[in-house]
Amino acid sequence: MLSTDQAYREMWQHCLDRIKTQTTEEEFVKWFEPIVPLEFDGTTLRLRVPNASYVYQIEKNYIPFLRPIISQLYGQQTRLHYAVPKAEQQQPAAATLTTESDATAVSRFSTQTDTANIKNPFVIPGLKKIVIDPQLNPNYTFATFIEGECNRLARSAAMSVAVTPGNNPFNPLYIYGNSGLGKTHIAQSVGHEVRLRHPELQVLYVSMNKFQAQFQTAYKNGEIPDFIHFYQMIDVLIIDDIQELTGKTGTQNAFFNIFNHLQLAGKQLILTSDKPPVELKDIEQRLLTRFKWGLSAQLVSPDYETKLKIIRAKSRKVGARISDEVVTYLADNISANVREIEGVLSSLVANASFLERKITVSLAKEVLKAYVQLYRKEISIERIIETVCDHLNIDFARLSSPERTREVAQARQIAMYLSKQHTKAPLTAIGASIGGRNHATVLHSCKAVTNLMETDRNFRRQVEEIEKRILA
Repeated sequence: MLSTDQAYREMWQHCLDRIKTQTTEEEFVKWFEPIVPLEFDGTTLRLRVPNASYVYQIEKNYIPFLRPIISQLYGQQTRLHYAVPKAEQQQPAAATLTTESDATAVSRFSTQTDTANIKNPFVIPGLKKIVIDPQLNPNYTFATFIEGECNRLARSAAMSVAVTPGNNPFNPLYIYGNSGLGKTHIAQSVGHEVRLRHPELQVLYVSMNKFQAQFQTAYKNGEIPDFIHFYQMIDVLIIDDIQELTGKTGTQNAFFNIFNHLQLAGKQLILTSDKPPVELKDIEQRLLTRFKWGLSAQLVSPDYETKLKIIRAKSRKVGARISDEVVTYLADNISANVREIEGVLSSLVANASFLERKITVSLAKEVLKAYVQLYRKEISIERIIETVCDHLNIDFARLSSPERTREVAQARQIAMYLSKQHTKAPLTAIGASIGGRNHATVLHSCKAVTNLMETDRNFRRQVEEIEKRILA
């Protein structure tokens, strides 16, 4: 029959087994393996720890998930009593240094209500109650976000997070994609929605560059603990451009402490980046591992229909009355970057307002030359051959055959000429694609077409019509 001490030691081993599932191997080995259970009297569990820093780390980072484990195995009213060896004492007169903690309490930093001594980088120092400005752009809401296939996963996950912040599988919610696709918009939309649904929660949006600047100031002033404690009080923390952590070891350590505390305490984190976690460089592995804990949702370039909706929505916002013809032209020629769309629309409005010009396709072409690079659809030799055959009503088999009739030979020459004009393919590749001709034949065909276009107006018009169909 097991003794009472043996039973309690076995219970502690069960505790360790559960703790191991909720920590990394590095954390478990460093902070929990060295702990030795001394005794349990039915209400107080005495644990021997190597030094006082263990008490601080456990109370600061691990109590939120350690509390229910202790309560379930040892009882709801169980209190923790930490015993630190004499060698760790700052005052030799004391026999031992002990710290007691109620296992049902969270870290004193997360429950602190008198915040006069905690530096808040967003408010005037000295206020008794922190009133945090969430730093949200009022225009970045779910109502103004245009949903499409390109962003549906990220948008749906973001709304789910806003409804139940911290109590969902998407923690952290990691949104990534190229610049201008709406990462900041959708992340801040979560902040606005949380404030509407859960006004009691503290929400904060901050770019990683600003976070880094605040960290440097805190380091210079010797206020790193206050800096970390402030961020640990946030319920929904939105960090933009997390990739800016690259190579910043000190900031990574501070952010790790903040991330770990918030995640363990059931708070919500939303991160944005231009890369997925696996492509981030020079960031500690322990952080990268945590970035992968929740959901990584990618924003991709909008499809054509989504671009049309974005252009119409943005034009209404700036008060521009734009015809469907102009909207279609913009969608065809603007890259899938919302910032470019906004810039072009602002320029169109300025031209219409200040120069009293009508917003037409012609004006849109002028503006696009200044603001964005017009799309050039990738043209292949195959597409050119197909268009030439279709326009001249000649089978591809005849075009590629040895047949030397005038209509087939001329069609073959036009296809070679247009392939040289609109592709980067070498002459040998063009000849090989059109009946296995050599590069000398391609050069002769191009020269023949050029000469004939200069002397035969009807022929020139025919080539231009084919070319227009290719470029359409």
